[in-house]
Amino acid sequence: MQLNVDRNPGINDLWFLPLGGCGEIGMNLNLIGHNSEWLMVDCGINITSSPLSGAQPLIEIPFTDFIDKQKSVLQGILITHAHEDHFGALSSLWSRWRCPVFGTSFTLSVIRRKALMRGLTPPDLMLETKFGERTQHGSFSVIWHPMTHSTPENCALEITTSAGTIFHSSDWKMDKYPQIGKSFRPKRFASIGKRGVDAFICDSTNAQDPGFSASEGDIVPGIRQILANERGRVIVGCFSSNIARINTIAKIAVKSGRYVGLLGRSLSIMVECAKERGYLDSSINWVDSEHIGYLPKNEVLIFATGSQGELGAALSKLAMDSHRSVSLDAGDTVIFSSSIIPGNEFVVSRLFHKLEGLGATVVHPGNFDETLHVSGHPCEHDLRQMYQLIQPKIVIPVHGEYSHLNANADIALSCGIPNALRGMNGDLFCIRPKPTIVKGFTKVGRLPLPEFRKK
Repeated sequence: MQLNVDRNPGINDLWFLPLGGCGEIGMNLNLIGHNSEWLMVDCGINITSSPLSGAQPLIEIPFTDFIDKQKSVLQGILITHAHEDHFGALSSLWSRWRCPVFGTSFTLSVIRRKALMRGLTPPDLMLETKFGERTQHGSFSVIWHPMTHSTPENCALEITTSAGTIFHSSDWKMDKYPQIGKSFRPKRFASIGKRGVDAFICDSTNAQDPGFSASEGDIVPGIRQILANERGRVIVGCFSSNIARINTIAKIAVKSGRYVGLLGRSLSIMVECAKERGYLDSSINWVDSEHIGYLPKNEVLIFATGSQGELGAALSKLAMDSHRSVSLDAGDTVIFSSSIIPGNEFVVSRLFHKLEGLGATVVHPGNFDETLHVSGHPCEHDLRQMYQLIQPKIVIPVHGEYSHLNANADIALSCGIPNALRGMNGDLFCIRPKPTIVKGFTKVGRLPLPEFRKK
């Protein structure tokens, strides 16, 4: 089946066109097409680095020529949550389209602050949405559903048109004890299924992992154990967007008599946004980074950026003994409450050795029996339960490399879903009137963004 690349969808068409995030983890940019109009879901970046060169990480954005040419019929940009692989390219690219941007209060606050941190101008037209709200974007009617993940106010999208309905999961997991926000509620998603879903666009990151994704609450025993035994400073490396993790560990720190500090601009921004929304416990004793070095070691817990070994991040500076606020000493403990992103194994291992060389004890998921990190994405049994709730006609796996997409598709078919469309960035997924894929419908790719620097 061949179509003109510049053709827009008709009144009976319902299309899905990924320009990023399908066949890769990161750089999510999805387009929904119907009735000669388009709707954009997310606008993210990809971060790559050379582990041997020690160079500054390269920030990449999607090639957007297709939607640049269709900007007059782009009805809006929906940002599902505050992770940079879902919003990081927005402030650099929005001036091409100049259409309304929609997201929750926390997400929009993070977008604004991150843009200003990097010397960029955030979009002029950003409109706040709330869980359960219905928004209208041309021919697209959207209900914003709460979805548990590893950052607050994550949204799934129920997108309805006259041709059919798409359920876009965004990133998600089934978490009964999420620490921040409401637990996963099956009844909500069963109701969506009863209304009818033509296509389910679904996160595939952990589709190859059996069982259910662990709960955020599972980290509590291990952190308590470490803090009960340590008498020096404790430094925690975790993803700055994981506000639930920060809140949970900080509350344990308070009970062990410790003040809590932050090292790294990304952490400071995320924590300030979380404070605005009331997500952080009022008992936490926050201390300015410039005062951390003057406090007794056994009264300090520090969150630090750079758990992936990023050059110039706080943990890297601590390992090089070049941080202006704190120097590590023998007896200090560094906890890595994070996974190693594939491709970063060498730089993270090197970071471990440098920290140990200063006399610090390094604790990470590979050398500690208790749980220190849990994923924010669905494993096999999460997917199976969700497919039983939603019961879509079609599943379109996204957010993963091809092996992840393939595993997700196989799970969907084994659950009795009639069809699973397997494709990659640039392929056109025709949902209505007849399910099919047009391979290589438009050109896609990654472009470096020189002015964008990760902090």
